[in-house]
Amino acid sequence: MSNPEKPVAQPRSGDADYDVLLLDFGGVCLLNPVELHAKAERLLGMPSGSLTWLGPLNPSTDELWRRMIDGDGVTERDYWTMRAADVGRMAGRSLSRSEYMTLLYDPPGPDLIRPEATAVVTAARQAGYGVSVLTNDMKAFHGDEWVAQVEFLALCDQVVDLSDTGHLKPDPKGYAAAVSSVGAEPDRILFVDDQPINVEGAKVAGIDAMWFDIAAAAEAWSEVAARLGV
Repeated sequence: MSNPEKPVAQPRSGDADYDVLLLDFGGVCLLNPVELHAKAERLLGMPSGSLTWLGPLNPSTDELWRRMIDGDGVTERDYWTMRAADVGRMAGRSLSRSEYMTLLYDPPGPDLIRPEATAVVTAARQAGYGVSVLTNDMKAFHGDEWVAQVEFLALCDQVVDLSDTGHLKPDPKGYAAAVSSVGAEPDRILFVDDQPINVEGAKVAGIDAMWFDIAAAAEAWSEVAARLGV
């Protein structure tokens, strides 16, 4: 997915370290599902506080999340498939991953996007940076129709969605696809992702990368802004 009316950023002059800001989407820009526990509980008729596993907000509460982060045989797709099933059982119904995501994220309003993401991306574009997204699972989790309705994505030059490629981050081919798409040298890209394994994968690919702490999202976005000088 791309926005052809927005040109790919040209190399920046002066002391700028980067030409392009490359963002993971879920967690970095879009709220993580654990931040929407109260919404899930309300919509499913569950008592408030029923969902006690907090993933990136508090890994000590969530063994399954820790296994995923540690690369212990649990992928991010596995994690959310299992968590959707868990939530469904607690609510007395069957709940697939796609149904759970629909419950939480439809319609895709601006309230689901971190305001800091919109502010920093807007400032970065005004400063002449290219801004693009590199995601593993946007279409896989939400579908094409949902993606087309996300207004935030109109701020981005390119959306590189690896959902159907077979080369998910941290596969080097995923980063290569993004580098080719954004039209910048790897060492002129700042990549931001909430999964440490994806940050390390980007560094191996020659891209400067920053881990995004969802538990301190506002501070993480402040760091992105500081690195870009916006």
